[in-house]
Amino acid sequence: MSIDILVENIKCGGCANTIQTRLKALEGVCDVTVNVEEGKVSIDGEAANRDLYINAVANMGYPEIDSVEGLDSVGAKARSFVSCAIGRMKN
Repeated sequence: MSIDILVENIKCGGCANTIQTRLKALEGVCDVTVNVEEGKVSIDGEAANRDLYINAVANMGYPEIDSVEGLDSVGAKARSFVSCAIGRMKN
């Protein structure tokens, strides 16, 4: 089943690479597609694991839109910057 999550902080292909690599490592995930322009992560996985997928991308610094604010938002942006840089180095 395809699960779409709209997330914040996706800036480039490095971000997309990090998200794809880490989500594909989760049990039950068959495929992951990231649309950088739309900020959309599409996961071919189990619907029952939606919250697991949302938490996984949030922990990388890409929280679901409108799910964090204030200092949590600043922390998410910092984590996404690091994830982005790592993703660029692996490309």
